[in-house]
Amino acid sequence: MVLTSCVRTCPYIPRFKRCSSYQNFSDVWRNSFRRRNGTLADGNAKTAVTGDYQRRINKLRNTQSLRKFYPRLERAPGIQRKSPRDIRADYSSLGKDEANADVVVTVDGRIRSFRSAGSKLIFYDICNGESSIQGLCNLRIIQNRNAGEQEHVKVEWREFTQTSRKGDWISITGYPSRTAAGELSITATAIPRITAASLHQVPDELIDSERRSRSPHVDLIVNRQPRDTLRMRHHVEKFMRDFLEAHDLIHVRTPMLSTGVGGANAHPFLTTATEFPENELSLRIAPELFLKRLLVGGIEGVYEMGQAFRNEGIDTTHNPEFTICEFYKPFATLEDLIKMTENMFIGLAEHTAALKRDQLQSLKPLDVDFSAPFKRLEFIPSIESAIGRPLPDISAPDAQQALLQLFQSLDLKPPASPSLPRLLDALSSTYLEPQCTYPTFITHHPEALSPLSKSFIDPQTHQRVAARVELFIQGREYVNAYEEENSPFEQRRKFVEQVQYQKLDGVAEEGEGGVMVDESYLEALEWGLPPTGGWGCGVDRLCMLFSGASRISDVLSFGTLRNVVALQQPWRR
Repeated sequence: MVLTSCVRTCPYIPRFKRCSSYQNFSDVWRNSFRRRNGTLADGNAKTAVTGDYQRRINKLRNTQSLRKFYPRLERAPGIQRKSPRDIRADYSSLGKDEANADVVVTVDGRIRSFRSAGSKLIFYDICNGESSIQGLCNLRIIQNRNAGEQEHVKVEWREFTQTSRKGDWISITGYPSRTAAGELSITATAIPRITAASLHQVPDELIDSERRSRSPHVDLIVNRQPRDTLRMRHHVEKFMRDFLEAHDLIHVRTPMLSTGVGGANAHPFLTTATEFPENELSLRIAPELFLKRLLVGGIEGVYEMGQAFRNEGIDTTHNPEFTICEFYKPFATLEDLIKMTENMFIGLAEHTAALKRDQLQSLKPLDVDFSAPFKRLEFIPSIESAIGRPLPDISAPDAQQALLQLFQSLDLKPPASPSLPRLLDALSSTYLEPQCTYPTFITHHPEALSPLSKSFIDPQTHQRVAARVELFIQGREYVNAYEEENSPFEQRRKFVEQVQYQKLDGVAEEGEGGVMVDESYLEALEWGLPPTGGWGCGVDRLCMLFSGASRISDVLSFGTLRNVVALQQPWRR
């Protein structure tokens, strides 16, 4: 009971150590709690962190009011605020032992490390983002710049040097200089100020996966790779936006909440709105049907990069909340979409390789050959070649039973709820996707797999197939594109067929998840959707590819939904 009480009321180890019963705990319990808090060196940290929260508070409070360590920024007349990056760009020409004492600037950053050369000379390495600069704090120079305030300067110097530490944000005002050792610096002309004190010691190393996921802010402070990964994500998304806008596509926003579910086969998140309590709303699983309505209205070409939500599982490549990019370009054929995809991925490969070489050096190079043209596999002929026999007529009424017999003869376990689309998808996963190590397009999917794409009779196989293409790299799907079905009559037929398939999949009610007969979308098609090429890509997975991340959580600022839920729960340390 004593242990439970202390842990519940004292979530931080320093507070826990203040409990009167602390000394009664065995070393095993004490060390266990320290390890969970990252405060005991156990292979997760090079240096033991002592958990000195309360001592830190007391030291700050004894020096001056705690409020003083979180001041508002002051704009001194005639003094510019510059980042470490700006200083390096503007004063890179300074030679050794040279200074520009006529220029006074203010630089802000977090203390990454510091070293002293006696009691009157301290060097601070401060960083802001990935750029850093040295702060040269010499008491003699500061006193010379503040003649007549010698004693006051000494008091401030003592307070600053005794309270500042690694992890604090500080502000240094001084002039640019370069030391005899060649280090570009800001030589302080006034006592630096703490602008945001860190109340916890920053560990030298953080490896423990639980601590990293529960404290992403600490992970970002300590480790460079997660910072570089998020920066890479920014550059990937920016490249995609620039690429699409160069192809005359405009960026739009479509609703996140609607009364229908359409555009993909997935289970939605359901909710209600105060304004419409009688209507069940769903978070969108894809923006597709909204985007195509804009083309019906005459917009010349659109794209959207935003969030989508699917109430499904979490693994290394899936998260219920994810980022999707879709574009729709009137009069674009499947070959046009393939060419755009090749150009985009080749450009991304070159751009991200340069970033890794010049800026994001903690990320590994990508060992994938993106030379065009990418390899192509036709769905039906490639499977038939792999299994050594023809597939049955997939459009026949008995196609499902024929495929089940094929699975039995191939000694393959059929998927759960083996509808026709699931059986075909299982064949692709078994025989096609493993062939897609390097960028590979899978084309000519059976019509049953693509209810929103146009379809035709393939002259080679005489099967009804979709005008669709998927891009796979290293066995993972990255792009799904097709020529959009624009006939309201054909689209209705395909919707009805998909609803029947879903009943076999175990979807109890039309619209509970996946494709539904969307009457409002069919009505929009009656106004005329021009022949259109549509393209979709999971942005998170794309960022994984070009950053070298092995888990989707690595390219999300706060990890998967599992991490987010854990982050917002109290951690009993």
